[in-house]
Amino acid sequence: MNIESRNCQNCHNTFTIESQDFEFYAKMAVPPPTFCPMCRYQRRLMFRNERTLYSRVCDKCEKKIISAYRPDAPVIVYCNACWWTGDWDGASYARDYDPSRTFFEQFRELQLSVPFPQLTQDYQTMINSEYTNYIGHTKNCYLTFDCDSSENVLYSKTVVQGKDMMDVLISGNSQLCYQNVYCGDSSRVFYSVHCTECINVSFSRDCVGCQDCFGCVNLRNKKYCWFNEQLAKEEYESRLASYQLDTHTGVERAREETDPFFLTQPYKFMQGNKNVASTGNYMYQSKNARDMYITFGCEDTRYCQSITMKPVKDCYDYTEWGHGAERLYECVTVGEGAANTKFSWATWRQGTMNNEYCMFTLSSHDMFGCIGMKKKEYCVLNKQYSKDEYETLRAQIISDMMNNPYVDINERIWKYGEFFPYDFSLCDYNESTAAQYFPLTREEALAKGFRWNDAERNKNVPTKQVANLPESIRDVTDDTLKDIIACQSCGKAYRIIKAELELLRNFDLPLPRSCPDCRHTARLARMNKPFLYTRACMKPGCVNEFETSYAPDRPEVVYCESCYQQEIA
Repeated sequence: MNIESRNCQNCHNTFTIESQDFEFYAKMAVPPPTFCPMCRYQRRLMFRNERTLYSRVCDKCEKKIISAYRPDAPVIVYCNACWWTGDWDGASYARDYDPSRTFFEQFRELQLSVPFPQLTQDYQTMINSEYTNYIGHTKNCYLTFDCDSSENVLYSKTVVQGKDMMDVLISGNSQLCYQNVYCGDSSRVFYSVHCTECINVSFSRDCVGCQDCFGCVNLRNKKYCWFNEQLAKEEYESRLASYQLDTHTGVERAREETDPFFLTQPYKFMQGNKNVASTGNYMYQSKNARDMYITFGCEDTRYCQSITMKPVKDCYDYTEWGHGAERLYECVTVGEGAANTKFSWATWRQGTMNNEYCMFTLSSHDMFGCIGMKKKEYCVLNKQYSKDEYETLRAQIISDMMNNPYVDINERIWKYGEFFPYDFSLCDYNESTAAQYFPLTREEALAKGFRWNDAERNKNVPTKQVANLPESIRDVTDDTLKDIIACQSCGKAYRIIKAELELLRNFDLPLPRSCPDCRHTARLARMNKPFLYTRACMKPGCVNEFETSYAPDRPEVVYCESCYQQEIA
C-alpha cells in the first residue's frame, strides 16, 4: 500500500501513514489512526498524572493518604494496601453490555464505580517510598517518578537502577549523582548533561569514560581536564578548589561560565548509540525503530517514548516502561511481559495479553473494557464469559463502535482503533504529564475540550527566604530541616528533608534555592522536545542531511554523525 495523507481530528494538521505502518495495523487487526502521531502522544500523556499529588482519605479504610487524585475528583480511590491486598474483587462491579448505547459511555460508568489505587505503584515491591508515583522495586525514594529498581533516590524522574542520587532526569545504573540530565553508568557526576561512564565529573556535556573533569564537552576517556584543557592533577585540583562549589556563589559562577562554552562546541544531531536503521532522540541499542524519544532496547517499533527497560519489540504508539513488552499499540504504562495489548493504561505483569481498552488489569488475558481486574480472563466490562461468548461479544462491540461511535464535546469521533477519549482521563490537563511536553494556557486547553484544574495546592507559609540560607553547605545545621523556604523562582514553599541534607553534605554542594517543581522544570528545559526537523550538517563543506530534534532557530552548531566523530577528543 502506498503512502496516504490524512488530517488529524485534533490539530487538523496533515500526517502521513506509510506502507510499513499499514502492515503493522493489519497485523494488529486495527484500523489506521485518525489523530496525528504527536496528538496521539499528547493524548496518552494526558492519562498520566505523575507529579501532582494531593492529600485525601482512602474510600475504603478512611486512612489519610497521598494520592494522584484530588479529594473532589469523581473517582473512587483506595489506599494501596486496600487496593492490592484488600478483600474486594473487580468482578463485583461487572455489568452487561448494552448495544443501544456507545461502548465508551458504558466504560465511563464502570470507570467511575471501580476503585483505583491511590498512586500507580507496584506496591508489593516497594519499601518506604510512599511519596512516589509510577514506580516499583524501590527503597527509600521520595518525590521520585517513573522509577524502577532504585534506592535512596530523591526529586528525580525516569531512573532505573539508581542509588543515592537526587534531582536527576533520566539515569540508568548510576549512583551519587546530582542535578544531571540524561547521564548513565556513572558515579559522582554533578550538574552535567549527556555524560556516561564518568566519575567525578561536574558541569560537563557529552563526555564518555571521563574522570575528574570540569566544564568539559565532547571528551572521550580523559582525566584532569578543565574546559577541555589537559592539566596535571595538582593544577586541576587547585582550580577546582578555587571555585568553592560548596557555596551557592561558586555553583552559580560555574553555571554562568560553562553554558556559553558549551555553545562553542558542536552538538551531535541526536543523542544515542548502538542504533541500527533508527531515528529519534535519546535512544539506545535499538533496531528498526523510528520516531522514538527516550527509548532503550527497542526493535521494529515506531512512535514510542520513555521505554526504559529492554527488550521491547513490535510496538507502535507506546509510552512508558517496557521490560519484555511485545506487540503493543496505543498503550501507556504497560509492561513486564505484556503482549498483544491495545488502547490500555496501566496493565502489567506476566500473563497480561490480548487486552483492549483496559485500566489497571494485572496478570489477565483476553479482557475488553475492564478495570481493576487481577488474574482474570475472557471478561467484558468486568463480567466473566466463556471463551466463545467472549469472542462473539467482542466482535459485536467492535462493530458497534464503528457504526455507533462516541462523539466528544469538540465533535471528535471515537471509533474502535483510537485510545480513550480525552474526557476519560482521571486528571485535568495541567495536572497531567502532557503539560510538561505540550504546554498550553488555560484558555488553549479549554478551547480544545480539555479540563483544567484551578485549585491552589501549596498553602504553606514560608518562614525563611533563600537570601537567608547559609552560603555554604558546610554551615548548614540540622535546624534547617525545620525551615519552610520560599522558592526563588515561583515563591512556593518547600522544605529540605533529612535524606536530602545528608546527600548534599556527601556531595559538598549547597542547598537548592528553588522548589522541587521548579528544579524539575529547569532540567526539562535542558532536554530537546520530541519533535524532529530535517536539517543539514553545519560543518562547512558537509552536505549530509538528517532528522534532528534541534529546531532550525536554535543557537547550537549541529553536526552529522560522521562530522561529530571527527571533532570529539
